[in-house]
Amino acid sequence: MQDIIVIVGPTGVGKTKLSIELAKRFDAEIINGDSVAIYKRLNIGSAKPNIEERENIPHHLIDIKEVNENYTVYDYQKDLRKKIIEIASRGKRIIIVGGTGLYIKAGLYDYKFVSGTTNNTYEELTNSELLSKIQNYHLENIPDLNNRRRLVRLLNKLENREEITNSKDKLLYNIKVIGLTTERSLLYHRINKRVDNMIENGLLEEINLLKNFYKDSRILNSAIGYKEFSDYLFHNKPLEDVISEIKLNSRRYAKRQYTFFKNQFETKWFDVDFNCFTNTIEKIIAFLN
Repeated sequence: MQDIIVIVGPTGVGKTKLSIELAKRFDAEIINGDSVAIYKRLNIGSAKPNIEERENIPHHLIDIKEVNENYTVYDYQKDLRKKIIEIASRGKRIIIVGGTGLYIKAGLYDYKFVSGTTNNTYEELTNSELLSKIQNYHLENIPDLNNRRRLVRLLNKLENREEITNSKDKLLYNIKVIGLTTERSLLYHRINKRVDNMIENGLLEEINLLKNFYKDSRILNSAIGYKEFSDYLFHNKPLEDVISEIKLNSRRYAKRQYTFFKNQFETKWFDVDFNCFTNTIEKIIAFLN
């Protein structure tokens, strides 16, 4: 099997567009690596590529769950590995693209989960939001706000999840990791503009259609672009405040994505030429060849 191409980077930097172009060039199929695009109905807020944008390239692990179903990193690990075997058996190259770093790493590295575990990553939650959930359990000793790893581990335990054992730095496949990056202020401008475009393209209408699912949906109450609308729908929070909160949370999430991909993968980074994206594509193809 040829090296698996993995495309990572923060939100709004062009990962989807790159994946389509590389798939056409390398006769590849694409596996989604975004934890929100897994769900049906979450289209605009997840920025998943629509049918037209996919340009007849097969996409996998998109729209496979309903919003009131739970889906975990353990589920993704199993599904990703099945898809790798399936696609490779057709002689196609594999591209994994997305921003949910722990999902991708758990699938490609030797993470060993206890059968049935529903270990959550909480990637869309800030440290303060993690701490708030932990405080609901009225513990005497709570980790420091800045120790994200301990906060995540503790919240999983409190929600009665089983611990995992792993050899997380042992790769199971040959991979080439492509990271897309750009100057921070430009990225933040693009993120803000992207949120504005989502509103213009019907995000509010999408949210209104999902209103009845909020009570029982974990993803709607945790995913950036959706969780912020809960107070709008049920507590009359002004729409302008919701939009500002989505932008802020998206920028913070992008910062966490950078940290993860820089520390957890051997990533080859490319500065994106937004004026001529073809230049970026050709540099990446030259690297892959």
